[in-house]
Amino acid sequence: MNEIINKKVEFRDLGKMDYQEAWDYQEDLFAKTVALKIQNRNRTTEEQSPTPNYLLFVEHPHVYTLGKSGKEENLLLDEQGLVDHQATYYKINRGGDITYHGPGQLVGYPLLDLDNFFTDIHKYLRFLEEAIIQTLSDYGIDAGRIDGLTGVWLDHVEQKNPRKICAMGVKSSRWVTMHGFAFNVNADLSYFGNIIPCGIDDKAVTSLEKELGKKIDLNEVKEKVKNHLADLFEMELI
Repeated sequence: MNEIINKKVEFRDLGKMDYQEAWDYQEDLFAKTVALKIQNRNRTTEEQSPTPNYLLFVEHPHVYTLGKSGKEENLLLDEQGLVDHQATYYKINRGGDITYHGPGQLVGYPLLDLDNFFTDIHKYLRFLEEAIIQTLSDYGIDAGRIDGLTGVWLDHVEQKNPRKICAMGVKSSRWVTMHGFAFNVNADLSYFGNIIPCGIDDKAVTSLEKELGKKIDLNEVKEKVKNHLADLFEMELI
């Protein structure tokens, strides 16, 4: 546990970035934070350094990623199919099954040392979901959770036509987090037809654009999500 609590979070908008490049970028920040935590353990309180926190926003080119617990058969494209769709494919070290990232989707990667906030991964995931739920509420959309399924859903109560609008998948080590959420704002939903998203084959995927019937300003959405995260985590964005 850190003696020094740091609730400052450095926000970085990476714009459009290749998935591998963003993953390497995350891994570097993650590894440095974990290394600092280990060093702090062997130091007196006076010698310890506060651990940094980051919030990264990014848009990826078309890519499919498979989590540790995922099944490869949930990707319905072969190598040629990936080429035809100008998409790449990665197996990665987060939880969860397969998901899609692409243009028009807001991907958020919080790299937080939860010792600076609270050491509870369940609560952490609920707060990520809640930031998206509150953002959707700003647009007049009622969203929520479905028991046993991660992410943010529409028609989550009666579930006559439940649709996922935001996927989640995180990794943590020594209470430092990486990976995060993928929020479909103006995403091309046809790409989800090439996977069984998160291994769930009986529920639809949607986007803010589809629900509202118009393109949405992504920068406006970023501001809303960012502010809700700051409020929920009581973080100071810098």
